[in-house]
Order: sequence, then C-alpha cells, then structure tokens
Amino acid sequence: MTKRGGQSHHHVQAWKKSPFRKRKQLLKVLQQYIIEHQDEICREASRDSGKPMVDAAFGEVMVTCEKIAWLLREGERYLKPERRSPGVMMFYKSARVEYHPLGVVGAIVPWNYPFHNVFNPLTAAIFAGNALVIKVSEHASWSSRYYGRIISAALSAVGAPQDLVQIVTGYSEAGSALVTGGVDKVIFVGSTGVGKAVMRAAALSLTPVVLELGGKDAFIVCEDADLSQAVPTALRGAFQSCGQNCAGAERFIVHRKVYDRFVSSAVEVAKQLRQGHALGGRPVDCGAMCMPGLAEKVGQLVEDAVHGGAKVLVGGELLTDEAGGQFYAPTVLVGVRPSMRIWKEEVFGPVMVIVECGSDDEAVSMANDCPFGLGSAVFSRSPAHARSIGTRLEAGMTSINDFATTYMCQSLPFGGVKDSGFDRFAGIEGLRGMCTPKAVCEDRFPWLMRTDIPPLLQYPVGDSAFPFVCGLISMFYGLSLRENFRGLCSVISCFIGSKKVSR
Repeated sequence: MTKRGGQSHHHVQAWKKSPFRKRKQLLKVLQQYIIEHQDEICREASRDSGKPMVDAAFGEVMVTCEKIAWLLREGERYLKPERRSPGVMMFYKSARVEYHPLGVVGAIVPWNYPFHNVFNPLTAAIFAGNALVIKVSEHASWSSRYYGRIISAALSAVGAPQDLVQIVTGYSEAGSALVTGGVDKVIFVGSTGVGKAVMRAAALSLTPVVLELGGKDAFIVCEDADLSQAVPTALRGAFQSCGQNCAGAERFIVHRKVYDRFVSSAVEVAKQLRQGHALGGRPVDCGAMCMPGLAEKVGQLVEDAVHGGAKVLVGGELLTDEAGGQFYAPTVLVGVRPSMRIWKEEVFGPVMVIVECGSDDEAVSMANDCPFGLGSAVFSRSPAHARSIGTRLEAGMTSINDFATTYMCQSLPFGGVKDSGFDRFAGIEGLRGMCTPKAVCEDRFPWLMRTDIPPLLQYPVGDSAFPFVCGLISMFYGLSLRENFRGLCSVISCFIGSKKVSR
C-alpha cells in the first residue's frame, strides 16, 4: 500500500476523515484483546526474541497498554486545532494550528521487542488518522504473523479498512522498497549505519524520516545515592531482556565513595542470575541472544577490554547447550577505560560495565564521552543534585532516581541526540509528528473589523508609504512609550498627508 494505490488510496482518505470516536473504538478493541491474551502475546515474543516472560510482560505488553491508555485519555486533545497568539500587530486576527493526517506512514522496526515494536507506531499512526505499512525484522517475522491477525481482526470488528495496516516481511530490499515506495513519512528504529542508509534513500524523494538509532546509556550513581534503590535498578537496566535494548544502561559511572559497595552488591546478585531458554519450563532471569553472531560479538568486546586491562568479576563467557542456543553469560566488567571499544560501541548484550569517578564534573564528562546520546539516569538522595547533573547530560532522555521511566510516561517524546538519531516518536511530539501541521489565520471579528490594505500601501504605493510602515513598526514594537507615541504620530501624519494628496 502506498499513497498512490487505487482502492488503498480511497481507504486512506476515508480513514483520514474518520471520527475520533471510531479511532478510540479500534484502540479499545486492541486493548481488550491484549489484556485477555497477555500470556499468548508474551510467549510469542519470547519465542522470537529469547526474552524471559516477565521481561516480555514489562517491555512488550505493559508499555503498549500504557500507550493505548494515554492515547485514549489525551490523544484527541493534542490533535485538535490549537489556538495560538496572533501577535501584537495582528491583534484583531485569530490564529491556530491544525493537525492533518499525513496519509501513509512507513515503519521499519527491529527484532528485540517484536510485539511492542509493531504496536508502538501502529497505535499512534492509526489514531492520528493514517494508514501504516510496517516492515518487521526478518528475525521477528514469525511472531508478526500472529500479531498481524490480531490487527486484522480488530480492524474488522470496528468496520475499518482491512488494508489500513499492512505488515511486510523480508530483508533489506523490502525496507528499501518501503522507503522509496511513496510513503509520506518513515520511522526507522535500528542501527546507526542502517539509519544513514535509510536517510540517503529517503532524501531522493524528500521523504521525512524519524531515526531512533543506537544507545549506550550512562547510569550515574552519586556519592549520596541510596544503593538499596540504585543497585537493583542498575541490574534491571543492564540485564533486562539480556541487555538487548536500545535504551539500555551500558555504562555505570559510580562515585568512588560508594564504588566498592556498589560493585560488591551488583556482583553478589549477578552471580545468582539464572540463564536459559525463556520457555524451558523453569524461571530464568536472562534468556538467549536473538541475532545470529551477537553473542560472539559481545564476547569479542569483553575480550578486547580484558586484553586492555579490564577485569571480569562475573560471567564473561559464551554458553552453549544441546539445543544450540545463543547465550552469553550475564557479565560484570570493571577497569574499563575510554580508549576501549566496549566504552564506545553499543554492546546490546548482558554486560554491566562499572567505572569509578571522583566528582560530578568527571561523571558528566565520562557520560558525554560517547558517540551516542539516547537515555540516561542519575541517582542521588537529593533530587535537586540529580537534576543538576541530568541537565548537563548530552542525551534525549533522563530519568531521576529511576531507569527508563521516560518511556513509561507516554506523554513524553522518545529519541536521542548525536549518533542516536533525531526527531521523536511517542508522546505529544511523536503523535503530532504523524500529522502535517497547518497554520491558519483569519479575522477574529469579520463582521466588525476586516483586513483592508490602506490606500497609501495599495499599488502603486503612495509617496508616504515607507514612513507610514516605519511608523507602524515604532508604534507596535518600540521599547518605550515615547517611541510608541512617536510612531503613532508618524502614522497619523502620513495618513492625513495621503488624504490631502488624494483630494
């Protein structure tokens, strides 16, 4: 489906004009199904991504339900025309911004959250009045067939066009075809390298893009942090979904006064983590790596660091089993230096890199010494202290005394800076990004006051046209009453002069 298709084009136009009541009904149908089939959804996500069921419940289902709940509660409000100030000169005008659906949105999404990565762009796109084509990762195409049936059934239940949402599977050629196939906007979530290729392809047709790329989030622990809060959160940030998160904590920067206690506590828990098949019949804390070769890549980064002087306190080894699963042991690594590859490159695996700092300035410098800038976290018993550090971090998001909560707050935009990409999805900004903002200005009181060009400014302009305009500028924008009054006198003088000439 593209914006040029015959019947599909008709359906796109029809959905653009659909009432919010019908769009909400569609979201409610999806929400009800998700709640009633959480177990099935999580199992399919676990089979395709390797994540434990509890991680699937958190990262696949819970955040999707929160997004739908926010759209139902506040989405319509932010898509309705928004009144804006007309300014000083145009006080008699009414100004507003209208948000018109783009038409067809294209989304290219990765494998690490196979359910949420489909429903995240879907819910925002269709609620804003768009059609959607989603190119899923070839490594998550199996579960996408089940999720596609959910979407199709929901569309049918509310009488929406069946081709409003389409899921495309395939390799890079399929993604390239989507980018160059005539969609009105592309959302890409993936690696920085592929993101640059998407941008180059989209530039040929001037198709706008949202790029949500890699991350290497800094997790700063201040000297006054409550370790009973910071350590468990840090472990979750490092090992959630086996570290396969774009907004995953990868660099733990800990003040030297609490460094030893932090490391000791983290190691104690990390040694107890259970790893294995997510659906193997027993509870596990870390599952498998999804991408072929990713476990080996993680191992190479750890080995490079060890050769450079870093020390493995827990894990640091590839694990194999009879079924040939791809496992890398949950790892705690210390003694890492900024010159090492693991400090600069996205690991995307279960590795907790802990480094020591001596001050806030050093912590900020270390956090910003990275090509990525997606998320970040700061822990301190003083929220003001944590905020003062957070404002200095080069990142698109910062959580204070927590990790990645900016994503659970679905009113907030999601995205980064530097090599982590640009523009935003999610939140008010992401929802409105599914629309074309249209500026509208009209007379506020057309029956009382309308805009007519003064005679001396009509073509051919009068001799006093220039001083008249200069007088208007001084009258409205002068910084003192004296200057305003002088401008008013100039306007009156030019106006009277033009009347005399006309007679």
